[in-house]
Amino acid sequence: MKDGKLRALAVSSKERLSLLPDLPTVAEAGVPGYQSSSWYGILAPAGTPADIVAKLNAALVKVIARPDVREALAREGADPVGNSPEAFGAFIKAEKERLGDLIRTAKVPMQ
Repeated sequence: MKDGKLRALAVSSKERLSLLPDLPTVAEAGVPGYQSSSWYGILAPAGTPADIVAKLNAALVKVIARPDVREALAREGADPVGNSPEAFGAFIKAEKERLGDLIRTAKVPMQ
């Protein structure tokens, strides 16, 4: 794109990317409701003590808040969040509900 050899039409995420704020989403470009994006997260085994989860979360949120880390992730097209375990759990649940038919059809193991 920087060399002018490729022309981006849209991003598939629900919202515009901070890296490319002038590039519309697919939904904005004419396919209402379209959304597809990847995400990453760090999970602990079920039953991990709450105090350990809280310590890990606090450390991760602190790292994600660092300007150098945010800039590095933004260069890769990521919009880091760094929220609470409860918020991330709710996000995963919403993703499972949104993608439920696809997950079942592809037989993706989810617990």
